[in-house]
Amino acid sequence: MYRYETIDQQLIDERVNQYRDQMARHLAGELSTDELRPLRLQNGLYIQRHGPMLRIAIPYGMLSSRQLRKLAEISRRYDRAVGHFTTRQNMQLNWPKFEETPEILAELASVEMHAVQTSGNCVRNITTDHFAGVAPDELVDPRPYCELLRQWSTFHPEFAFLPRKFKIAVNAAAQDRAVIRAHDIGLDLVGDERGELGFRVLVGGGLGRTPILGKVIREFLPRRHLLSYLDAILRLYNRYGRRDNMYKARIKILVQALGVEEFARQVEAEWSHLRDGETTVTDAEFERLARHFTPPAWETLPAEDPGYAARLHADKAFANWVKRCVHPHKTPGYAAVTLSLKAPGVAPGDISDAQMIAVADLADRFSFGELRVSHEQNVVLSDVRQSDLHEVWQIARSHRLATGNIGLLTDMICCPGGDLCALANARSLPIAEAVNEKFDDLDYLFDIGDISLNISGCMNSCGHHHVANIGILGVDKNDEEWYQITVGGQQGNQAAIGKVIGPSFYAQEVPEVIEALIKVYLENRTASERFIDTWQRLGADPFKARAYAGRDRRRPAKVSQKEKEVVNA
Repeated sequence: MYRYETIDQQLIDERVNQYRDQMARHLAGELSTDELRPLRLQNGLYIQRHGPMLRIAIPYGMLSSRQLRKLAEISRRYDRAVGHFTTRQNMQLNWPKFEETPEILAELASVEMHAVQTSGNCVRNITTDHFAGVAPDELVDPRPYCELLRQWSTFHPEFAFLPRKFKIAVNAAAQDRAVIRAHDIGLDLVGDERGELGFRVLVGGGLGRTPILGKVIREFLPRRHLLSYLDAILRLYNRYGRRDNMYKARIKILVQALGVEEFARQVEAEWSHLRDGETTVTDAEFERLARHFTPPAWETLPAEDPGYAARLHADKAFANWVKRCVHPHKTPGYAAVTLSLKAPGVAPGDISDAQMIAVADLADRFSFGELRVSHEQNVVLSDVRQSDLHEVWQIARSHRLATGNIGLLTDMICCPGGDLCALANARSLPIAEAVNEKFDDLDYLFDIGDISLNISGCMNSCGHHHVANIGILGVDKNDEEWYQITVGGQQGNQAAIGKVIGPSFYAQEVPEVIEALIKVYLENRTASERFIDTWQRLGADPFKARAYAGRDRRRPAKVSQKEKEVVNA
């Protein structure tokens, strides 16, 4: 994985010192709250519903065991011994003390980490496939390109104050696992007829209040031109993106307003002044970056370990875990393992300090000291020998990291919602818990099969509800929490935005509505159909009819304002 060079470390150390001085001046009354606000946001510090939240950058989801141990130590010393992995492959600390955040940043810098550009109207963390470098279906390892983009975007003077935040994702595999069409810029690594590497460039994707999938503006961009072409896109956005209305400030609105053909034409015109200039990336530079991502010392192993095969046959629980949590590896005899952070009773994406230490130990013993964070809010060990899988499973199970639900209904993406976030209209975590309780039978979940369910507490869509087969969105109606249901969204190569099926539901109704939708699928599926396939074949009507059938019976009695006051008291 990438290791800091001298300039990286110097920049981060100087930023820590700068921020420590800014915070000291604020606490001494020399910087007002308003003056500090843009400075703290530049260092990932938010003020949430109950206090500060610090968002820590994890570039393209890569962590070393040493770094994860440091995160465990920080969470224990400065927080409540828990961290939360986000859909941007970052980590959030939800309870740090305001005045201690400079010390947290100093601790992060000691292990080549930071919180720069995890907030604000700038280029945010670059994300990619959590199986990068080991996926059998990838054309090339995308991580060197992600690192190039990290170096280009960090402290970029032109793009520090964009109209709104800006998100980039990179895919290099046959199957898109980075949701590139839901990003401001999606980059798809491809080869041309001569074998030259380049990018299919998509622009204008994004979820939130106006969910839109990105459009292709260039089918093939030679890789040497990557930075100059992105400069052209961002200059156009910086110049014409709306700054008068934050709800219409994302690049997707500009692309829609101009039309994709005109937007592409203007990018090409801007690029004509930049191509073949100082930002042209040489083959030597790509080779230099690639050396940071050389494969570990994989052994020469049989394609299938005999002991592993015997364990699969003898241990049903282990076999079921393997079916959902173990993934193909491009090197014979190895596998990638997803450690689920979706155990019942735990907020999706949360990981305790003890679990962080356990994962770091697993990475050291079984996966060359490296791990990945997925945008689905789980953790991946990328290089596990088949012969070690049973032991990994046993250890992970002892730390509640082996729930065999990856890709199933309870493998939910979920934002913190109204329990923590000041922007949320409704709580997300109680809904996730209620769904988990409703579907607590793993055999039933296995029978339902592949399905995604995502939950967001507001229209910002931090839970990616728009691209889930079933999406749940918290909405506020007259100071009450309601939940809107979308169906038909999906990730991957056939990415789609889900459709709202009708009026929203009370919180107490949501688990039964989900069950109603599932029953329509189970009653009508063919032998090979997933939930999304049945939805696409039947259309919305049978699902909608079942979801709203008996609604008056399910709905709780109206609670008066006086009763609310008694309960709250």
